[in-house]
Amino acid sequence: MSHYDVLIVGAGHAGAQAAISLRQLGFEGSVAMIGDERDPPYERPPLSKEYFAGDKSFERILIRPAAFWDERKIDMLLGKRVKNVDPVGKYVTVGDSQISYYKMIWATGGSPRMLSCAGADAPNVHAVRRRADVDAMMAKLDKISHVTIIGGGYIGLEAAAVLTKFGKKVVLIEALDRVLARVAGEDLSRFYEGEHRAHGVDLRTGAAMDHIEVTDGLASAVVMQDGERIATDMVIVGIGIIPETGPLIAAGAAGGNGVDVDEYCRTSLPDIYAVGDCASHANRFAGGAQMRIESVQNANDQAKTAVAHIMGKDEAYDAIPWFWSNQYDLKLQTVGLSVGHDATILRGDPAARSFSVLYLKGGKLIALDCVNMIKDYVQGRAHILSGALLDQAQLADAKVPLKEVGLG
Repeated sequence: MSHYDVLIVGAGHAGAQAAISLRQLGFEGSVAMIGDERDPPYERPPLSKEYFAGDKSFERILIRPAAFWDERKIDMLLGKRVKNVDPVGKYVTVGDSQISYYKMIWATGGSPRMLSCAGADAPNVHAVRRRADVDAMMAKLDKISHVTIIGGGYIGLEAAAVLTKFGKKVVLIEALDRVLARVAGEDLSRFYEGEHRAHGVDLRTGAAMDHIEVTDGLASAVVMQDGERIATDMVIVGIGIIPETGPLIAAGAAGGNGVDVDEYCRTSLPDIYAVGDCASHANRFAGGAQMRIESVQNANDQAKTAVAHIMGKDEAYDAIPWFWSNQYDLKLQTVGLSVGHDATILRGDPAARSFSVLYLKGGKLIALDCVNMIKDYVQGRAHILSGALLDQAQLADAKVPLKEVGLG
């Protein structure tokens, strides 16, 4: 049985940051990273944006050059999956082998949530989560003209923007009454719906599909519940992820939607931490609600917290969440969590394609969505952290820099 002082399960953003942080903080013990893809750690957000669009090569989205890991004496166990965890014996089963550990960091992220209807397993029905997913789509683009996207979240909208750039006819289907409904307010949703329609996307909200029609082994149409048949050459599914926590939960770790962790990213199992998309934690920027956050920021910051604790430093996770999305020539930057907001303020003019949506709770600023408004994004962060009651008339006045807004 091989042994590592720290075994990292998962080779995405969170796992890579954990390994990097261990060496940066002077950890000299043995470290290994297990990843179920054969590629070294790479950035995920560009998959639906710059990589899909062909603007960045795969080498440019590597988190570190391949040689980095060897130089830092981090063993890369790629193309492998952990089947079982024994928290008493402190080892994992990988294939027919066991690997023991002193400390383990679980950083497995999640798998795409796929459709369960008839036809969902056709080979031209794709998710956007891994390099292989996007490579498979890119290899077919020259031969197709019609694409149907299921899901109006960031992944679906970003893919629609890229495909429109390539001249494809895109139909986007969202079951809820607006896009981005789970993460943004109505002002932002309506703006992006208008932008996509202006670029030729047939964007449909409140639209319920029934199944996928398959012809000669390939998806040939998406059939709606009202019987409408939308002919298609490819289907892209962007309806969220399922956290990869099976072996940990089976081993007795507390959790439901993800594995539960404390402020130091410790699970309920001894010497096992969990970080990133798969970790459910109490977040003070959501009023202490238990939640998973799917973002690079969260993955990196939780990894740093877990490693600091392994190194004997009690530094609780308390990072303010932030996100971004690139669609067409629009840069959306979000800071904070709008969960539970009771008021919104529209700052600026959406028609000018540069504005912000401010989310308040009890008169306090809790989040901002900033479209081509970098100053608001940067300056609004301080107000969220302060928790102060602010002058709402000044907040709404785009001529008043956010840093100069006074108390209400």
